[in-house]
Amino acid sequence: MAELNSTKLNAESHLLLDQPLLRMPYELSRRNFKNAQRLIEHSTTSLTSTLSSTTKSASKTADPTQTLESLDAMISKMQGLKRKLSTLQEEEARLHKAAKARLQHLQDLHDVQSLVDVKYDEWSRVRLSRLLVDYLLREGYASSAACLAQSKGIEDLVDVDAFISCHKIERSLREGMSTALALEWCKEHGKELKKGGSMLEFELRLQQYIEMVRQGHESGVSGMEGEFGREGVSVGGGGGEQKLVEARAHAKKYLSASGDFELLGRAAGLLAYRPWDEVEPYASLYSPSRWSHLASLFLTTHHNLYSLPPRPLLHIALSAGLSALKTPACHSAYTSSSANASSSTTTVCPICSTELNELARNVPYAHHTKSIVENDPVVLPNGRVYGSERLRLFNEKVGTEKGWVRDPVAGKTDELWKESEVRRVFVL
Repeated sequence: MAELNSTKLNAESHLLLDQPLLRMPYELSRRNFKNAQRLIEHSTTSLTSTLSSTTKSASKTADPTQTLESLDAMISKMQGLKRKLSTLQEEEARLHKAAKARLQHLQDLHDVQSLVDVKYDEWSRVRLSRLLVDYLLREGYASSAACLAQSKGIEDLVDVDAFISCHKIERSLREGMSTALALEWCKEHGKELKKGGSMLEFELRLQQYIEMVRQGHESGVSGMEGEFGREGVSVGGGGGEQKLVEARAHAKKYLSASGDFELLGRAAGLLAYRPWDEVEPYASLYSPSRWSHLASLFLTTHHNLYSLPPRPLLHIALSAGLSALKTPACHSAYTSSSANASSSTTTVCPICSTELNELARNVPYAHHTKSIVENDPVVLPNGRVYGSERLRLFNEKVGTEKGWVRDPVAGKTDELWKESEVRRVFVL
């Protein structure tokens, strides 16, 4: 019963960690349905209007050619709608297949009756491959992630295409190329972003305004730079002035409804301060680092929308595993007995190993609800704790000289201490 309860608890922990496994296809399927719904509504309105006008014109004119042309145009629109809906249907079928495979993946874990079952080892290997693919995708190695998923046969358990689209938008922002892709993404998820109070779209519109003002100042200067030089030249020239007019119109349309009057005041100040004036807080708005800020904000918004943790799932699983094994002895100033390769009484502790010891230094210790300290414990000068009875029996067995104590797992045979150096331990 205890083993079964442990398995159930382990399954619950996996479900908490693997929430994105089920949430991602659900969100993608919902977005796909909304796209189909919007496409049908738009096409229905257009076709109904065209059909009504064609019917009226057919009753007023005797020329059948015009009527046939209108009907042919409607048929072409309907065929185009059919092609688009077929594409969305194929995407929906793919998402349903992925969701079914993921449910079966979790059901396989639920069917495991014991953690020592070979089926659990097989399931764990699949899960490890999935976590590795997730890590590669987050780090931008999409081709390697796709190859790994294909070689392991887990394409339905990972979201390669979704992460590729995400990183395409992130890259366009981080490289300062354009806000168009990010704004298109915001338009597709407008209802969800508004419900969550996201500032992503506002920040993108603000960046558009900043670039317009920047171009206006630079265009105005370039028209007069040859005669007067760049410093001290006021904005002038038709091109520069036109850009500033467009920037004001843009701000009135997209920024005025934000309600953040302090930020709006700084944005208005950009019209008076140029990028090279280096006056705060306007220099910060002109700074290229804003593009990195927008890229990070997009990633955070994207991951929140799809219930993806900010860190790779591999890091979360590794942190949990390290914490479950870590004890204070793993980072003791004295050498741990479990790190002693010559010891025959203990196994090598993963946390004490040179590969994981430093990595586990900042994770919390394992939570123990029961004491595993031996009765009447004592501590040797090297920091190791043993039960006094166990220590006595060992030294009698190996023939240690009376009045001296040897460590049961010490690698050095001459590592002896006087009994007076052994101290009793009191557990609080």
